[in-house]
Amino acid sequence: MAGADRLENRQYDVIVVGAGFTGLAAASQLREAGLDVVLIEARDTVGGRVSSERFEDGVRVDTGGQFVCRDMPEVLALAKTHDRRILMAYDGGNPTYQPSIPLEKGYEIWQGVDALRERMIATDPADASLHRLTVSDWVARQEDVPDDVRRSFLRLVKGLWCRSPDDVAFFYLASNDRRITNTHSEMEAFLEDTMHALAEDMARALGDRLHLSTPVKALTYTDDAVTIDTADKKLSARRVILAVPPIMAGRLTYDPPLPETLAEAFSAWGAGSVIKLNIRYDAPFWRKKDQSGSVMWSDPQGLYACDASRPDYSGLVMFVGGPLALEWHARPAEDLQAFVAERLVAALGPQAASIREFSIRDWTDDPWSDGAYSDVIVRPGAIDAEDVLRKGLGPVRFASSELSLSYPGYVEGAIWAGKSAARTVAVELGVSAE
Repeated sequence: MAGADRLENRQYDVIVVGAGFTGLAAASQLREAGLDVVLIEARDTVGGRVSSERFEDGVRVDTGGQFVCRDMPEVLALAKTHDRRILMAYDGGNPTYQPSIPLEKGYEIWQGVDALRERMIATDPADASLHRLTVSDWVARQEDVPDDVRRSFLRLVKGLWCRSPDDVAFFYLASNDRRITNTHSEMEAFLEDTMHALAEDMARALGDRLHLSTPVKALTYTDDAVTIDTADKKLSARRVILAVPPIMAGRLTYDPPLPETLAEAFSAWGAGSVIKLNIRYDAPFWRKKDQSGSVMWSDPQGLYACDASRPDYSGLVMFVGGPLALEWHARPAEDLQAFVAERLVAALGPQAASIREFSIRDWTDDPWSDGAYSDVIVRPGAIDAEDVLRKGLGPVRFASSELSLSYPGYVEGAIWAGKSAARTVAVELGVSAE
């Protein structure tokens, strides 16, 4: 991959900022359309909130975004293009609930949670009485719903959106969930050699149009051009796509300053907090006990584990999300390992203590994303924040998984957002990018 020292001080057709899946998809489509495009990334690797690590024997695991399902056509098409094998997650055995409850009760509660989600999705987006509510406010109003279902719904928010439901705007969550349209579990499958490897495939295809370790400091824009300041260069283009999360795009310096409507739209977002662990064992012992490896904790809240084993690897993926991730952020790794091992032993039995290797990725306060896996709107009443950002700023387009009209917060949504932004920019420049 090319380095920052080969960037040329000249005008490009398009500069794409951010080499996560949104930026990679945008740059790839623009390049195929014949436009002069360059992709710059602050990190020294591609993928954004998708990343990976290797264990001592070289086995590679995803430490960021990982899962996919058959309802996500953009990821599946990319995997096919780059000959990446998709593995179905283990679906045998029974889930485990902590503290322990009968399986029948667990299924009953989660059926109730699904019904409550459907009720949320069915709310009227134009109902102004809902615009000032947090998720917690709305759930408290559902008095006909059993308490255990309401509590489990709130725990789900902490785990999936990685924020306290006291923070998340209800209208945002309802809108977000309407765009997640899968009929199969979004954790149905994963790529055998990591999702991160797929990002690297896309990067290789871009060749010297990609430049790493090139953070952007500021943008100066007119009606028809943009100049970007990096650490040691000024780059100009007819169009710019900022393919970074809303919080990070809002932190850049703009000249002239952002219009008040855009500044307000950026200020509506807050980062998610999550710690992802890959926990390796010699064998998936839980399967012999008719356990699926899926563990759902009601206490502590924000904790979830599932089987991520594959032919060359046996292990669990575990997520510490929302307020619980904030509690553990920056605490010693050995303390977190002990905490996790104790919870797994309680859930899966004494064999869970025989952990072979740990991988811990704390996304909280990440320097180039500020969190994971998605920014969320935390200011009730900011009902137009997404639409304002989607309209862009003159020759500048904002694109990220958060703003996607399909699967926001997922890799699928990131790809969709990148391709959508590329099509818009291409049309503005007089070419087709279908």
